[in-house]
Amino acid sequence: MAAMSVIGIDLGNESCYVAVAKAGGIETIANDYSLRATPSCIAFSGKNRILGVAAKNQQVTNMKNTVYGLKRLLGRKFRDPHVQREIKMLPYSVVEEKNGSIGIKVNYLNEEHIFSPEQCLAMLLTKLKDVAATALQTPINDCVISVPSYFTNNERKALLDSAAIAGLNVLRLFNETTATALSYGIYKQDLPAPEEKPRNVVFVDCGHSSLQVSACAFNKGKLRMLSTASDPNLGGRDFDLVIADSFCKQFQSKYNLDAKSNPRAFLRLLTEVEKIKKQMSANSTTLPLNIECFMNDKDVSGEMKRADMETLASHLFQRVEVTLRQCLEESGLSIDDIYSVEVVGGSTRMPAIKQLIEKVFKKIPSTTLNQDEAVSRGCALQCAILSPAVRVRDFSVTDVQNYPIVVSWDASPAGESAGEIEAFPKNHAIPFSKMLTFYRQEPFSIRAKYSGNVPYPDHNLGTWLIKDIRPNTEGKPQKVKVKVRVNLHGIMTISSASMYEAKESAEPESPEEQQQKEPQQNQQKSTEQQQNDTETPMDTNNGAAPEEGDKDKKKKQTVKSIELPIESITEGFSQVELNQFTEQEFKMIASDKQEKERADARNAFEEYVYELRSKVSSDDELAPYILENNRNELVRQLDDMENWLYEDGEDCHKQVYIDKLAQLKSIGEPVQTRKVESELRPVVIEDFAKSLQLCMKALELIRSKDAKYAHLSDEDISKVDQAFKSSYQWLDQARAKSASAPKHLPPPVTVAQIRQERSNFENTVNSILNKPPPKAPSPPKEDKNAGDQQNSQEDNGNQNPQQSSEKQEENMEWSPTN
Repeated sequence: MAAMSVIGIDLGNESCYVAVAKAGGIETIANDYSLRATPSCIAFSGKNRILGVAAKNQQVTNMKNTVYGLKRLLGRKFRDPHVQREIKMLPYSVVEEKNGSIGIKVNYLNEEHIFSPEQCLAMLLTKLKDVAATALQTPINDCVISVPSYFTNNERKALLDSAAIAGLNVLRLFNETTATALSYGIYKQDLPAPEEKPRNVVFVDCGHSSLQVSACAFNKGKLRMLSTASDPNLGGRDFDLVIADSFCKQFQSKYNLDAKSNPRAFLRLLTEVEKIKKQMSANSTTLPLNIECFMNDKDVSGEMKRADMETLASHLFQRVEVTLRQCLEESGLSIDDIYSVEVVGGSTRMPAIKQLIEKVFKKIPSTTLNQDEAVSRGCALQCAILSPAVRVRDFSVTDVQNYPIVVSWDASPAGESAGEIEAFPKNHAIPFSKMLTFYRQEPFSIRAKYSGNVPYPDHNLGTWLIKDIRPNTEGKPQKVKVKVRVNLHGIMTISSASMYEAKESAEPESPEEQQQKEPQQNQQKSTEQQQNDTETPMDTNNGAAPEEGDKDKKKKQTVKSIELPIESITEGFSQVELNQFTEQEFKMIASDKQEKERADARNAFEEYVYELRSKVSSDDELAPYILENNRNELVRQLDDMENWLYEDGEDCHKQVYIDKLAQLKSIGEPVQTRKVESELRPVVIEDFAKSLQLCMKALELIRSKDAKYAHLSDEDISKVDQAFKSSYQWLDQARAKSASAPKHLPPPVTVAQIRQERSNFENTVNSILNKPPPKAPSPPKEDKNAGDQQNSQEDNGNQNPQQSSEKQEENMEWSPTN
């Protein structure tokens, strides 16, 4: 059960990692190809969906139906400039849906289908869930999934929707920067005590499609993020494109080939470029690039060295430096305050990026962490901390809000003016709640939006309508408290709203009423504490009457808290849509499973046809065990089966293959059985003969009156002798029959019969020969005085204790152990 709640998923743009927290530590799970990285690819075919490694492997051949790069499209609209820029790099078809959202058009089950990026991502999460469930041999439900720190509300919600469709319960969407920091800090035994000055560490994560830099303060048992800076459009793939562009120009002038005009050729070029880029990290010499049959049946070649690449990508390296400096500035730390700079992510292996880190932070970058798996390990640790099923060293994690959030509200007809407040400034600690107080007599709405520089065109987070507000008995506004919260996932929401209705009371509350209230208040407090949350009241400063009022009057009033319903108008799927997509996903899973079983049945049949034919055709395999005529007939039958498989039998139901395999095995298995029998029979006959030989030796010892068998009765000896003669005669006949029997006929005596006969013989003989001798009678009791006298004689003789021990051993030798 423990494993069910402790997986962490690093959802990368290029590949994903799944880690699990176990008693022995954190382990990264290998997929069905025994690889730790699962490509973030989903492919569609006429029969099924292909996920992960298999999808990546056929990307070039099935380009238009292989979907990848989903993180860049998640939770965005089709006309988003960011999406338009992304689409230009994707070979599959991306279309605009009626509501302006993104649709991915593919051919699936020989029909045109349009899926949302969220649905496609759910398919990938289903694969990762399946990989974990197979490795851990337990169902997977709870998890923690990583998100880039720069993801906005809408992108985070979209990812949660994908997880819901895949049937995953996300305990937390964990920022990649924070996951990295946790995987670094939790194993450090030398962190300063909570009251001491913290250890400040900078983390630089440059992956396939983005750069994230964060500063973090560590104390024993806790981490606090100080600042994060990111460039969402700067990663390894941007360096690949720069290098690919250079080679395209080389091929244009050298071979008159325009690689960009052919998507398949350009995709192949990018694959080769990625390899050469990785070589450059370890090698500064000129490196060759060769691709066979690149375009128009032409082979192409080119070369590049690291210095050339660094010149071509100088503008990208400048952007890296800007991001590094931004993080340092926003953290408020000086160079001397920083303990170390840790690097993760594949692209930080570039020497130029390491040099920039050294230039900005005046420190050599450290590689304490696993560069590829640090994020998934951090997610697994966070899942273990959050899960009640696992005991783990407690480690407090305080994250930061990346973009400032401004909350605004409408004016009221009663004269209350409209207002606006920055509820969560940039780098504010999260999760966090703030309480806003209003004085209203009718329903009103609250809006939230991002302010400042946000890499998302729509800054609106949503509108929340606070309902069921009414004036008090005097027709005046009532106090309304609204809780604005940024939760564990980094999503801003209005989590609750309460109206405090004052009622006149001539008498103070009775002790009974106070007793009833206390448990409710205590319960509310404990719930608040469980949320790992800090709550701050905020004055909305909207000119409403102060809360305090007349103190004498207050004494005579009881205040009743009424929970108010909230209607939220935000981006994302409705519950009806989520249910519909979840049902569709389960249908596709069932369809994939059915197709896999069909393919497995076909493969098993095909394999048996080839295997049997090669063995029957071979002179030293099965040929001696089947008559020539029968053999020719079987080979002809197998040829027909093979032809059928590649013609009419290409796409049959699973049961057809199972039935044909059974029919074929009814002919082939008897032949194979005869071969196995023929090879095993001499071995089991020899084993039986050895047992008979051992029995014969025992009989010789009995006849020579050996003391070992002196306790056996004449009847016992007669039974052994009879069993020996009977079995010897049976084995002699079995040998003779087997020697003269033709190999192509069923054996006259089977291996199983010989083994059974030997077992019966050994059971009979061993039960007698291993019979223990009767126990010797106990010696007669001696006179006590005589015993004392004997003891004194032994004492006078100074008997050696070792002699006594030897006597005991001598007695033990005759105990029935043989």
